[in-house]
Amino acid sequence: MSTQQDIYAVGSESCPPMLNKENYVPWSSRLLRYAKSRSNGKLIHNSILNGPYVRRMIVEPGDGERDINVNETFHEQTDDELSERELKQIEADDKAIQTILLSLLEDIYAAIDSCETAQEIWLRVQQMMKGSDIGIQE
Repeated sequence: MSTQQDIYAVGSESCPPMLNKENYVPWSSRLLRYAKSRSNGKLIHNSILNGPYVRRMIVEPGDGERDINVNETFHEQTDDELSERELKQIEADDKAIQTILLSLLEDIYAAIDSCETAQEIWLRVQQMMKGSDIGIQE
């Protein structure tokens, strides 16, 4: 294997490894290791395997001045209400998507284009590659 092919297969410090359809299991392992090596790597890894951060619904006390008694209302957590850790997880969710997309071939990329989260992409690619490698055959 030439040096260029080696870089293509295993990636580099600045690029994730490219998916090889005949070797899904080694690629998936290398991609997760690459994700962990990035800044906030544990958060990126978490986003890929467990899904993105889901904003909480915040309870607001009701308004007793209304014609209809409303005990409480809810709103989705705003950016101002997020903790530093939650903000980092949301940023890591975006980086996780980018990490996977950069490692996909054009035909696979086109097939997963409708996915909205890194976890969705990860699971769709895994499903597409089922049977392409002994390690993930049913």
